[in-house]
Amino acid sequence: MKKLRVIAMADRRDELLKGLLHLGCVEISEPDGKLADPAWAALLKRGTSRLAETRNEIADVNTALDAIKRYAQIKDGMFIQRHPISEQEFLSAKTVEQARETSARIGGLLQELSRLQSEEGRLLSRRAGLQPWASLDMPLEQEGTAHTAFRLGVCPASTDTGTVRSELAAADAAAEIYEINADKQQKYYLVICHRRAEDAVQEVLRLHSFSVTTFQNVTGTAAENIQKLDQQLAENRKGQETATAAIVQSAEARDALRLYADRLNAEAAKDANAERLLTDGTILFFEGWAPAENIKEVEKLLERSGCAWEAADPTEEEYPAVPVKLKNNLFSRCMNVVTEMYSLPAYNGIDPNPLMAPFFILFFGIMMADMAYGILMIAGALFVLKKSKPREGTRNFMELVFWCGISTLVVGALTGGFLGDFIPQLAKLINPGSTLELPALFTPLDDTVAILLGSLVLGVIQVFTGMAVSVVKKFRRGEYIDALFDEFTWWIIIAGVALAIFGIGTVAGVPVVLAIGLLMLVFGGTREAKGFGKVTKLIGLVYNGVTGYFSDILSYMRLMALMLSGSVIAQVFNTLASVVGGMIPAVGIVFFILISLVGNALNLALNLLGCYVHDLRLQCLEFFNRFYEEGGKPYKPLAIQTKYVDVIKEEN
Repeated sequence: MKKLRVIAMADRRDELLKGLLHLGCVEISEPDGKLADPAWAALLKRGTSRLAETRNEIADVNTALDAIKRYAQIKDGMFIQRHPISEQEFLSAKTVEQARETSARIGGLLQELSRLQSEEGRLLSRRAGLQPWASLDMPLEQEGTAHTAFRLGVCPASTDTGTVRSELAAADAAAEIYEINADKQQKYYLVICHRRAEDAVQEVLRLHSFSVTTFQNVTGTAAENIQKLDQQLAENRKGQETATAAIVQSAEARDALRLYADRLNAEAAKDANAERLLTDGTILFFEGWAPAENIKEVEKLLERSGCAWEAADPTEEEYPAVPVKLKNNLFSRCMNVVTEMYSLPAYNGIDPNPLMAPFFILFFGIMMADMAYGILMIAGALFVLKKSKPREGTRNFMELVFWCGISTLVVGALTGGFLGDFIPQLAKLINPGSTLELPALFTPLDDTVAILLGSLVLGVIQVFTGMAVSVVKKFRRGEYIDALFDEFTWWIIIAGVALAIFGIGTVAGVPVVLAIGLLMLVFGGTREAKGFGKVTKLIGLVYNGVTGYFSDILSYMRLMALMLSGSVIAQVFNTLASVVGGMIPAVGIVFFILISLVGNALNLALNLLGCYVHDLRLQCLEFFNRFYEEGGKPYKPLAIQTKYVDVIKEEN
């Protein structure tokens, strides 16, 4: 990366930002106030933009797209089909004018639809309140006469109307109660009483939880009001249908709205970066980062925009702030998924992807170890890559699946696995005397010890590779003594243990190589300690070394364990399918295939997750801790990022 410092005339801001957006390689840094000359830096302030308005427009167009998808019932399918468009057309104002009008129109329709739906809810609520009184042929505003009072109310559904009448008669109250309606929750009553007896009537009704019902601003009978509400509901629903139809009709502008959404996202990125610029109204200033390989393109743009600028290598003090851009070849770039999930390497660190890719892909294939699974992974990855033209992150992941599929296919061919023992089991079901077996160099169940030893050897190779990288780093820093006693010592000790196990290099019963390694550990490991501290230092080194190096190497036993578990689970399902198939001779083969495929599909799903997690663990814990320096800052340049279209860049 090169650090950029740029000064330009303020009136060239939009032109400059548009050029940087076109290049897509310059990250403008957030201003931190630490400029070279505080005397004039204090005169500058952050730039302004219409970022808030742009984000509101993005929300509006996304709402419009969601409305079209919902009301027009459009299904996008598994992948979004992006259409190519020239950069000039993408950034043209004419391209978005109609889409902006469509977005605003759909927004208005949605507001109208929301209003109508809210109004419908209120109308339905009013209708529901009137419905129980539909049979009452009395104006609801009628409250009585000069000497009588009319009261509408409800009681719980368990209320006995006859009991209420009896109690009213016993209280010598001049009143009558009529049951108008009833449902599961309550009963609806009309109470008519003499006004002088109203208090006594209320006292009796209170014992039965009587609650008075009133209808504000309602005239006429309940049936008349329900009829009016039905007419209003019909008009309301017609209005909703009209608004919905208008939204559905706007579906023909969906592609234009999608283009508009992508265009707005590009504008939002430009506006966000505009607010990172410092200006006094006459000039503007910013600092940023650009890859060294793109400096010539940046130089042409800055000179064309009349800027004063400089590009310099970052200092060591600036390393934590330098964004990291991983640059790998076709084979190793798939590892970006793993590295970015863990943590980007520090700017002065080492990109682990080229070193990790062979190990990760090989280990995954060893753990999966099935030709059919490998073929499915390869086919699935190629389908997604060809069908969806995915962006960088998804592309890297699918390429990782592709390479791991190839590894799984190769190791599966070496172990003779095709959906476990599907083919031999099928052959036996067809012909019980069949002895068909797929050719195999070794098998998980018969050569478990060999696979275990091979897993440990691979672990030693990867751990030693990590140690070798650490040695190279220390040599570059001039830390030769540290490399000798930190890494070389343990190489000799681990090699000495292996030789001692096989009885190689032993003189008079003494394992020479191991003895040399232990002497180096005692001398080199305690070289900076004094007195009794040498003893405690040595104990710590031995403990950390044994629990570190040897436990890390033993962790690679999981390669054998997952290969064995996947093979056994597949064989269990195949055996179960064979037993069921043998019980139904007429259609046994069909049942065998169905049960086996379902079981192997489950096994594949479990193994895809399990193998990825365990492979990731080996890389991040056993490999990275030997040399990896994390803490890199993601590289986020000002660039056109689209979801619905592919922008074809053009030379300015």
